[in-house]
Amino acid sequence: MRSVRTRILATLLVLAAAGVGGWQLLPSQEKSGRTITVGTTDAVTALDPAGAYDAGSWALFSNVFQSLLTFDPGGAEPVPDAAKSCVFVGTGLTTYRCVLQEGLTFPSGRTMTAEDVKYSFDRVKKINSDVGPSSLLSTLKSVDASGLTVTFHLSSPDATFPFKVATGAGSIVDHTKYPRNSLRTDPGADGTGPYKLTSYAKNKKAVLAPNSHYKGDVHDTGRPIDLLYYGSAAALEKAWKAKRIDVAARQLPPKTLSRLSASDPDQRVNESDTSETRNLYLNTRDSSPLHDVQVRKAMAWLINREELAATVYQGTVDPLYSLIPTGITGHTTSFFDAYPDQDEKKAKELLTEAGVTTPVTFTYGYAEGRGAAQAEAEDLKKQLEAGGLFKVTLKGYEWTDFQKQWATGKLDAYAVGWVADYPDPDTFGGPLVGTDSTMNTGYSSKSVDQLIQASQQYPDRGDAASDFKTLQEDIARDVPVIPLWQGKEYVLSNEDVGGGQYLSDATGVFRLWSLDWI
Repeated sequence: MRSVRTRILATLLVLAAAGVGGWQLLPSQEKSGRTITVGTTDAVTALDPAGAYDAGSWALFSNVFQSLLTFDPGGAEPVPDAAKSCVFVGTGLTTYRCVLQEGLTFPSGRTMTAEDVKYSFDRVKKINSDVGPSSLLSTLKSVDASGLTVTFHLSSPDATFPFKVATGAGSIVDHTKYPRNSLRTDPGADGTGPYKLTSYAKNKKAVLAPNSHYKGDVHDTGRPIDLLYYGSAAALEKAWKAKRIDVAARQLPPKTLSRLSASDPDQRVNESDTSETRNLYLNTRDSSPLHDVQVRKAMAWLINREELAATVYQGTVDPLYSLIPTGITGHTTSFFDAYPDQDEKKAKELLTEAGVTTPVTFTYGYAEGRGAAQAEAEDLKKQLEAGGLFKVTLKGYEWTDFQKQWATGKLDAYAVGWVADYPDPDTFGGPLVGTDSTMNTGYSSKSVDQLIQASQQYPDRGDAASDFKTLQEDIARDVPVIPLWQGKEYVLSNEDVGGGQYLSDATGVFRLWSLDWI
C-alpha cells in the first residue's frame, strides 16, 4: 500500500522541480472533482421521506436532505444542522422549539422557512405510509411555524424527541414540490443536504453532486458520488473484484468478510462494532399459527444463535440475547436468562401444554438478495424442524414486496435487520415491540407500552435503564420477537480512498461526504 507519507514526499519533489506552477499536480487537486463509486446491497424503498423507513432509503436521505439536527461521527447527542438552535421549552418535555439557520435554499432557489419544516412533519403523519416512519413520531401532537421558528407540541413527555428529529423521519422537503396527502413518485428529490441528487435509476444507481449551497454541520460536502445498488452480496463482490467500484459497503458475503485482512496492500479494510441487530419476528394475531405464546416460547427453546453466527455468518456477527444490543444503555441477556440452551424436550412440553397438533406448520418469509438472508432462513428452518415439532415453508420476496408483506400482516415469521435510528435504547422499543410498531407483528402489551412511555421522560438516558430491563423481560416472556445477532460494520475501499471508517456508525447517518481521494 502506498502510504500518505510517500505521497507527500513525492509531491514535495514535484514542487521543487516545477516551481510555483506545480500546485496543479497535487493529488488533492487532480482528484477533487473525480467521482467516487460506492456499491451496496441496501435497496431504496422510496425517495420521498414520508414513504420509507429502512436503512437503504435513509442512507440516501442523510446525504440529500437536511434535518433540523444531526449526529457527528460517534456522537451520542444530536447537534444542529438545518437549525441554528433547538431547545425544550420549560421543564415538561412536551414543547420543543427550533430556530432555523438563515439562507438555506432548495435546488429551486427557494429559501427554506419554518413552514417547510412543519409541512414535512405534518405530511409524514398525514400520509402514514405502511412502510413509512410515522410510527417514530407517535408523541408528536402538532407543529407551529412562524418565520424561522418551528415549535413542536408533544402528547407526552419525550426526552428522545430531539433524536427522532435528527433521523430520516425529520427530513425537510420543499413544500412546493411534495404533495400534501400523497407520496411523490417521480425519480427526484428536493432537499438542502450536502449533496444534490442529479439522477436516479431504481435498484441501479444514484448520482450525487456536492451541494455548493449547503449550510450546516458538515464542513466539507465531499466528492461527487455514484451510489450503485446490487441485488445480492455475490453481485456486489463481483463488482468489487472487477474494480467497478471504489468502496463496498453493506454487504459483502460473510465468507468474504471473514477472510478480509488489514494487511492486504491493495485495499483498505474498516471493521467496527455497531448497534445493528437482526431479529426473528413472529405474527401474534389470532389468525396466525404462531398466535399461542407457548408455541413462540417453544421456538425460542430451539434457536441456536451460536451455530447461526458461526456457520451462516462465518463469525462476522455476534449472537444476541436481548432486544437492545451491547453498547446501548439498557442491554441485558433476557433471552439467555429465559432460554439458556437449545432444548427440544422443553419445546415439546410447551407445545403439549398448548394442545396444538405437531408439527406446527408456518411460513417464513425473507428478502431475496439481502446479505445471507436465504442461507439464514434455511439454517433456522433446519433448527426448528430437527425434532419434528415444526414444519417451515420458506418463501423469498423482492425487498419492497417483502416490506409490504410484513407491513400488512401477511407473514407468519420473518427476519429483519434493524439499523439503529439513533444511539438510544428507545429506537429498539416502540418501533420494534410497541403497539402499532413498524415491525407489525400484531403484538400489543399495555405493560410494554407503559414502559416505553415512562422511559421517554428521563433527560438523563441512563435513568431509563431499569424500564428497559423490565421491558426486555416482558418480551422474553411474550416472545413476539426472537433476537438473533448483533452485526459489525465492514467498509472495504481501494487504496486510493480514505474516510471509510467514518461512513457509518451507530448514529444512523451514512456519511458519503467523509470519503475522499488520498
